[in-house]
Amino acid sequence: MPIYEFFCKENNTIYSFLAKSLALKDAVPKCPDNANYSMDKQVSGFAFVGKVKDPSEDDPMEGMDDAKMEHMMAKLEKDMVGFDEDNPDPKQMAHLMRKMASLTGEKLPGEMEEMVARLEAGEDPEQLEEEFVDALDDLGDDLDSEEGGHLKKLRKHLLGPKLDPELYDMAEYCD
Repeated sequence: MPIYEFFCKENNTIYSFLAKSLALKDAVPKCPDNANYSMDKQVSGFAFVGKVKDPSEDDPMEGMDDAKMEHMMAKLEKDMVGFDEDNPDPKQMAHLMRKMASLTGEKLPGEMEEMVARLEAGEDPEQLEEEFVDALDDLGDDLDSEEGGHLKKLRKHLLGPKLDPELYDMAEYCD
């Protein structure tokens, strides 16, 4: 019996569904948290047996195993405690952006570096968002398609989706 994963863009969550019948292999279930939200089928991760390659300079995430990735995400989650998405502390926001860059080995581009430095100085995130709108737009098309302000999109982009720990019966969520 296969387990399928589906991503809900509206609440940034990945859900796992158990399909007890192969007749459901092409079905798309409704979101467990809100039936009006759309879901997209994901390619699930799987385990490899063998030696992990060293990361290349081009992609520091290449070859990272699940344990390392979980450790990295746990560090970020610890820093997210008390983070108020509706009224973010600029210094905490800057700290998270620097930490994510550090953990991934990525360097912040020039304008983003300036924006983070100004967040560290306590400047208003909303004003910085207006001033650096072009730099935030350059982060990619996936940020443009999400609802909310650019900084909220950036946080969502950096932290990735939540993973719902439940295993749902696919037949119960399909029409």
